[in-house]
Amino acid sequence: MIPTFVQRRAFLAGGASLLAAPAILSRTAAAQGARVPVRVGNIPVIGVAPILVADKEGWAKEAGLDLAFTTFQSGPHAIQALASGTVDVYVAGIAPLGVARSRGIDVKVVAATATGENVFVGSPRLAQHFAEGVTPAEAFKRYRAATGKAARLATQPAGSVPNTTLQYWLWEVIKANREDVEVVAMGIDATQQAVLADVVEGATVREPALSIIQKNNPGIKLIEVGDKLFPGQPGTVVGVSGAFLAKHPVAVQSLVDSLVRAGDLLTRDPDRAAPAVAATLAKGIVDLEIIKAALKSPATKFVIDPRQVIAPAKAMEAYQVKLGSLKEAANLDDLFDVRFFEKARRPG
Repeated sequence: MIPTFVQRRAFLAGGASLLAAPAILSRTAAAQGARVPVRVGNIPVIGVAPILVADKEGWAKEAGLDLAFTTFQSGPHAIQALASGTVDVYVAGIAPLGVARSRGIDVKVVAATATGENVFVGSPRLAQHFAEGVTPAEAFKRYRAATGKAARLATQPAGSVPNTTLQYWLWEVIKANREDVEVVAMGIDATQQAVLADVVEGATVREPALSIIQKNNPGIKLIEVGDKLFPGQPGTVVGVSGAFLAKHPVAVQSLVDSLVRAGDLLTRDPDRAAPAVAATLAKGIVDLEIIKAALKSPATKFVIDPRQVIAPAKAMEAYQVKLGSLKEAANLDDLFDVRFFEKARRPG
């Protein structure tokens, strides 16, 4: 039976002195005497793990933040919620934010969470053509010659990171013949299920979908990793609405502080962090061991520093303009607000 990946949706440093405590507390929303509710819109991928860890480990709560999560099936869907004011914080792909800025939506990226997340997988009948010495473009050509039809490749909607990444790889990197492939847009869970149900020949997927898919069907092959699909592939980021940022700058700083701490734990001890990720992302439906595998996957690179994704985000935005999913390039320097990361406390 095909598993369904269910949609749904202060800092205490060891040895910190009492003299340091007042300075630490002044950085938290709790010190202001009121808790701050934070409505978070996220997508169901491992790249959102840092904010899940910050929540389940209690670090955000210690800082006076009450996080409430709503899960969306793509970044563009989460952007709609941000634009309508139903979420305060967006945790999803960077690409839709360029579109958002071009449409006048007030949002700032204050942190990254992951890069290189999207990888390309092929069904057994497609993967057999990706033999040693055969270029990817030739492999797609051979598949079409053998079956009489184009390979159907699932990804998320136009304007999303997975869609942009897949198209860049197809048309700019491997120079595939457009008659040999068909790009099919669908949600994240639907993509996973389409691959497992064998109704598409390939897909861009992120963790934990990659680990779930390969556990259920080892014949599905990882054909290309994220940075080969799009150099320096920018991934999941944390965007904050302009209204929330203006009203709660201390809360935003506390959130970024907790993300830095979570990123350190995920990199240093993923097994320790796995239960916190599974509690929200898997909800008991996905085995904890799969979450652990996903955290150690070649499709998982946790990066909290937003400065590291600015240059590749600009390159991705330029390609979105070429594709037509973005009318014109926005000022991405204005999209990023790196001061919160630069001021963030580092673990240790």
